[in-house]
Amino acid sequence: MMTPLIQTAGESALAGITVLELGARYGVSVAGSLMAQLGAKVIFVETVESSGFSQPKWQARDQFAAGKTSLCVNAKCRKDQALLADLASASDVILRSSDVDALAFGADLMLQCPAAVVVCDITAFGSTGPMRGQQATDAQIQALTGIMDATGDTGAPPQLLPVPLVEQLAGVYAAAGVLAALRARRGQPEHTSPVEIALYDVAFSTMTSFLAPALNGAVAVDASRMGNRHGMAAPWNVYPAQDGWVLLCAGNDEQWERICDLIGQRERGLSPVLARNADRVLHVDEVDAMVAVWTGQHSIKECVEQLLAQGIPCGPIAPMIGFPGEANLEHRGMILSAITPQGNHLYVPGSPFRMSRSPGKPLKHIPGIDHDRADLIQSVMLRQVSVPASVGTSPVVTHPNQPLRGLRVVEIGHYTTAPVAARLLAALGAEVIKVEPTEGEAVRRWPPSRNGQGIFFTFQNADKRSLALDMNSDDGSANLKRLIASADILVENMRPGALDRKGFGSTDMLAINPRLIYCSISGFGADSIYKGRPAFDAVIQAMSGMMAINRVGGMPLKTGPSMADVIGAAFGLTAILAALEYRERVGVGQFIDLSMQDICAWATQVAWNDATPLKGKESIEAHGDQYVLAGPGLPDVPVLNIKEVVHQAQTLSRALWSLTPANGQDSYVIASPVRVCSGAMPVPRPGPALGEDTKSILEELI
Repeated sequence: MMTPLIQTAGESALAGITVLELGARYGVSVAGSLMAQLGAKVIFVETVESSGFSQPKWQARDQFAAGKTSLCVNAKCRKDQALLADLASASDVILRSSDVDALAFGADLMLQCPAAVVVCDITAFGSTGPMRGQQATDAQIQALTGIMDATGDTGAPPQLLPVPLVEQLAGVYAAAGVLAALRARRGQPEHTSPVEIALYDVAFSTMTSFLAPALNGAVAVDASRMGNRHGMAAPWNVYPAQDGWVLLCAGNDEQWERICDLIGQRERGLSPVLARNADRVLHVDEVDAMVAVWTGQHSIKECVEQLLAQGIPCGPIAPMIGFPGEANLEHRGMILSAITPQGNHLYVPGSPFRMSRSPGKPLKHIPGIDHDRADLIQSVMLRQVSVPASVGTSPVVTHPNQPLRGLRVVEIGHYTTAPVAARLLAALGAEVIKVEPTEGEAVRRWPPSRNGQGIFFTFQNADKRSLALDMNSDDGSANLKRLIASADILVENMRPGALDRKGFGSTDMLAINPRLIYCSISGFGADSIYKGRPAFDAVIQAMSGMMAINRVGGMPLKTGPSMADVIGAAFGLTAILAALEYRERVGVGQFIDLSMQDICAWATQVAWNDATPLKGKESIEAHGDQYVLAGPGLPDVPVLNIKEVVHQAQTLSRALWSLTPANGQDSYVIASPVRVCSGAMPVPRPGPALGEDTKSILEELI
């Protein structure tokens, strides 16, 4: 395995922060692990108490305990209760899952906590709505939110994801929420906001590519399973080659034109019936058949080489061989070896947080159960309470539910990852300026539309201002540099090297603005063996091990929602918030190199080491025209499609989507799954028209 390039490491982003990790949910441990990577001291509380919850994190105990200190407690033991109470008082953060916690003293412990402790609660349904307080597994949430209905081949039954991706994503959002609350604590330490993450909300937020037609009332959404296809772009599928499968994605008409030239179908492919993306989506069977004829005549290697030569996102299916077998993952240090307390070999993932000054730490040390009890007792006796430093120059936060108010974010993004990361920053109060070419981002034209703009674009770009300029012109370049000089954060998902060639690379921008946090989210990372290789969500799923463990009838299958995109955006949010914490103490920004491939591989970790994918004993059964998820000892739940989900009482009660007026017209918006609950979260403002704010922004810069 290759050693990753050395990063210029300084003090960790969360140095001095103590986290008490309670709770039986995977998401709780995911949040704890990410905070441990970022430098926090995390106390991994294990319990001798049995739990009725069917998917406790103990099934992957060694992976989730790595990098933490272990304390095993007996809820009925008064000494253990007192020890936990003391640790809670000495902590900065408590992670819990109140709906499934087996620890009997969980509620009492929360009442004893000082006001300055940030409490993050990860539950199935959150604290409001008709389903609040009810337990649900990851699989049941998949069934109730449309994920299961959207995953599977056309005409085949729904599929259950083989790893708990909703819990994983909830854990990433929980880490982000905690970082936001820690920032808010600096302004009001005696009134710290709790953080609430509901798996239901998180799962709903992954369904954006299906929400656009569902909210638009499209009838076709009832037949939502489409295998490896994309509902808004074509061709986009896994195609048979002579020796296996190859994944190919075309996100725009220009790429389709190049494909047509490559496969010798220019006249047919560019006919009025197939020339435009919206028409190809309607005639997707014909499009796929054309491409499959060509791929079937070549090996995987030949297909990939020829497609990449034309700049077409594509890739093979990386195998799962104890870990995801992919060369770039090894190059970036994502495949690590650890030893369990029993002396067994275990593959664990590296940290996806590639940050130039405060990189994420690899978590390789796995403690034995209760290994750190004596040290923790001693620390309590010495009353070692962490006090986070704050020597930065940012203003004191006075809006706890908008802890990023006063910060300026510049987004140079398209499609999903950077736009969603920026939207989530905006939901936390940041001013976000979306920089677009003068013709606008291509996604603006993706069907279906409302008020002359793609619905998908409108809700993915909520709460932003639009600046349209030509980066290749002297004036456009000068204006963009002035904008970035005034910014706190730059987030982009352009192909690595694209902005460098225009004079907007990280070195150039950090020279102009040393306090800038420059976050680049790309398919394979800036430090990659695949220099400049294009990628979409499905390509990343193929090349990260995700599709190797998710098959139907032998065919590798992507998740219904674009999970690589969504988790990539969540990591972008978390990394940026961590870099802000570092900047508060040190006063300087840094470069963040996030790879969607790293992140997607990290999300498969519970299937590493030849582990059986965690599908449990659930089964999907047909009851008339309705599918039902059944499991031993669990209540049956219906497998809902997204059109049903958008009208569920829980969805409406939580206001996960709404029609919001803007410029005299109503547009669809969706809520952020990260809730810093000091009050009502602001209602999103629909994504702006192209260049709507150009004049006012340029006047501000002058």
